Amino acid sequence: VDEIHRWNKAQQDALLPHLESGVITLVGATTENPFYSLVNPLLSRCQLFELYPLQHEDVRRMLERAVADVDRGLGFMELRVTEVALDYLAEMAGGDIRNALNALEVAALSTPRKADGAVYIDLEIAKESIQKRNVRYDRGGDEHYHYASALIKSMRGSDVDASLYWLCAMLDGGEDPNFLFRRFLIFASEDVGMADPYALGVIQAAHEAFLKTGMPEGFYFLSHAAIFLALSPKSNSTKAIFDLQREIREHGVMEVPPWLRDKTANAKEARYLGRENASDDYRYPHNYPFHWVDQRYLPESLKGREWFEPGTQGREASLWERLRKIREQP
Repeated sequence: VDEIHRWNKAQQDALLPHLESGVITLVGATTENPFYSLVNPLLSRCQLFELYPLQHEDVRRMLERAVADVDRGLGFMELRVTEVALDYLAEMAGGDIRNALNALEVAALSTPRKADGAVYIDLEIAKESIQKRNVRYDRGGDEHYHYASALIKSMRGSDVDASLYWLCAMLDGGEDPNFLFRRFLIFASEDVGMADPYALGVIQAAHEAFLKTGMPEGFYFLSHAAIFLALSPKSNSTKAIFDLQREIREHGVMEVPPWLRDKTANAKEARYLGRENASDDYRYPHNYPFHWVDQRYLPESLKGREWFEPGTQGREASLWERLRKIREQP
């Protein structure tokens, strides 16, 4: 079964009893990741073999066979292919023998015979026959996620050249630039974050500029964004939100301290029950030096708890140091 990943879950499940009874022997092929595209019961009953792209030498050897083989190849055409042309076809095929053989056949059929009856294929003819390198990239397959992961990790590691390399690899494979900008926007908050709070605005501006200009000028904005993020100071302190989510899911949300509640509701409650207005205990920060006052904002049971861990790079460090000094004021 070729392209077995195209079978839906029900069709794959229908194979199981026949595999177990030995009625059928299944040989399936897929270009997708089988761990995503095939159901686990089917995988558990099969032996998995991963096939890798052919190496340059292997592709060249197959091209030489095709040139020489009279019965199954193109030997009957009396081809004369230069060494440089063979190397070029093998290299540009990107490990895909079918791509290389198709290019060789195009060259052979589109080149007139010389007076001696032979067909001569040089480097120029080879370049005309396979004008673009075969790229191992599928926007919906594994390579899409592998390349995207490599791009993100390169920017996180502040490697500008690697960031641009994987960016270009994805674009050359036909990736949607809008997907890349979405990843850049996420990175600006997840990995640059408060170290440079303006990174988000820079990426948003680059995306808007891209939408207004399109390609090929859009390459500038993609490059601008990738270089900027790779060079930016890094902080992942925004991940504190997930620690808070875990806290709330595990323990629930505690009561809002009375002085933090809505002042209108507090006033009505105080008037109705004949007691002091809890909002009177709220201390308005703008009435104090540096617009800060020591006051509890968390529920009583969470007093003193901290989830935010400030980074030590870029603007975040200076913002946190400013707040620390204000808190230390008598």
